[in-house]
Amino acid sequence: MIHVTDLEKRHGDFQLRLSFDLPPGSVCGIIGRNGAGKSTLFKCILGLQRPDGGSVRTLGCDAGRLSPAEKARIGVAMSDSGFSSYLNVRDISRILGAFFGASFESDAFLARCADCGLPADKRLKEFSTGMLARLRVLVACSHNAKLLILDEPTAGLDVVARTEILDMLRRYLAEDPERSLLISSHISGDLDRLCDRICLLHEGRILLEEDTDRILSDYAVLRLSPEGYERLDRQYLLHSKKEAFGWSCLTNEKRFYAENAPDAVLEPCSLDDLLLLLTEGGN
Repeated sequence: MIHVTDLEKRHGDFQLRLSFDLPPGSVCGIIGRNGAGKSTLFKCILGLQRPDGGSVRTLGCDAGRLSPAEKARIGVAMSDSGFSSYLNVRDISRILGAFFGASFESDAFLARCADCGLPADKRLKEFSTGMLARLRVLVACSHNAKLLILDEPTAGLDVVARTEILDMLRRYLAEDPERSLLISSHISGDLDRLCDRICLLHEGRILLEEDTDRILSDYAVLRLSPEGYERLDRQYLLHSKKEAFGWSCLTNEKRFYAENAPDAVLEPCSLDDLLLLLTEGGN
């Protein structure tokens, strides 16, 4: 679906440099702080920005030369894009029909919008933040796309609205095992229930790429006193950070430390823990 090789993209002092793959039928979540390069990566994958080096292939083609037919196989929801606030859902249905042709089913789209509480004749400027977010995802899923690329689709939403959007995505992916999803989110806890792989992007580089199941089963955070840290076998630590109480350490060998670190308190590792420990200062 996506093959990024030695990508380089510069914006002033910022430089994105990475390689990345998204196979068919996979769901990958990109996490990272603001300014990590997530949106720049997505725009390069979509051909909206040209790389300064390396190559980006999307659906087997040079991302900068995607044909209209190839673009129609991609469903996109970007955090900084949308329709005019003076349009309504019925207007959008007509636009999508003209753009996607036979792959877009107007009646089904309007029915899904109604099911999600989106009135067909109300202008978008009257929609809430949650309603607009649901609409962006429904548009991305409206034309039988094989590849979904969603940039912060749950930003600014409460837990109920986020859950609704994630459920919509699960249902869409379940309809076709060949469909793939690349999604970014500041709310990393949303992704461990949806994605089979996680990439941690920081300052334009991939710091970590790991299967979600392995993160949940084998990663842990160790909390230790200064004395316990001095006695610790550190061969399987990925990162250590000095805290007011002692040390917080990240490992991908939870079982080893469960058996060999009696001084440590082992806690399950969340995606937020990964983000904080790997992008903040430490050893």
